[in-house]
Amino acid sequence: MDHYAVFGNPVGHSKSPIIHRLFAQQTGQKISYDPKLVPIGQFTEVANNFFEKALGCNITVPFKEDAFQFANELTPRAQLAGAVNTLKKLQDGTILGDNTDGIGLVRDLKNAKVLLKNQRILLLGAGGASRGVIEPLLNEQPQQLIITNRTHEKAQTLVELTKHLGPITTERYENLNDPVDLIINATSASLSSELPNISKHTIKPQQTICYDMMYSRELTVFCQWAKQHGAAKTIDGLGMLVEQAAESFYLWRGILPKTEAVLRFLRQHITIN
Repeated sequence: MDHYAVFGNPVGHSKSPIIHRLFAQQTGQKISYDPKLVPIGQFTEVANNFFEKALGCNITVPFKEDAFQFANELTPRAQLAGAVNTLKKLQDGTILGDNTDGIGLVRDLKNAKVLLKNQRILLLGAGGASRGVIEPLLNEQPQQLIITNRTHEKAQTLVELTKHLGPITTERYENLNDPVDLIINATSASLSSELPNISKHTIKPQQTICYDMMYSRELTVFCQWAKQHGAAKTIDGLGMLVEQAAESFYLWRGILPKTEAVLRFLRQHITIN
């Protein structure tokens, strides 16, 4: 049996073990997949020991940059993201680092029938979560991708880094007063029940769609805010979690599992923190 895991701290809340067990059942793959609590400052040591016997792992907070440094080889999307959420041991022993977050987001948006081509998209935040999704979003040929961030200079740096990929620009929160087609919250504000400092005027009632990368059993505070101001649809990030996991599974096993039933199971049976 081939061994996989998710590395994190904390990691007990992770939905990845149940997701990958469901994928394995569905595809007939004989694997084990467990949560692995990694002490802060010991990522390299734990990963080296793990890969003596195992074939791959997912990485969650706070180790995505550690995984980026640990990998011997990086996919282009991992290089651009500056962070790794999937490690795979190749046949020659090389450790490949990948980032499946962006493709997970785009697939989830498409599953929800959200248009991306020729749309004005507002991306909140300029951290690792944003950086990992810019290229896949621009590959969908939006009219414009606007990044805003509490620290404007960080957003500007990100735009400079990615402007060769497509129509990307930045704007300060206080200057955002025009409606857009899609707002993606890539900040972690929802985890602490806070809202980004965003104007309600960015929502065009019954047209703008709002997506929060965070998820919870109840509507996140961002989705609540969007609904109050007339958003056409609100979507949380649980589907993105399942879709990025499916891409990791494909990287490891060469089979892309179906995600709809897995997402439905999580919604129905799992307590979402």
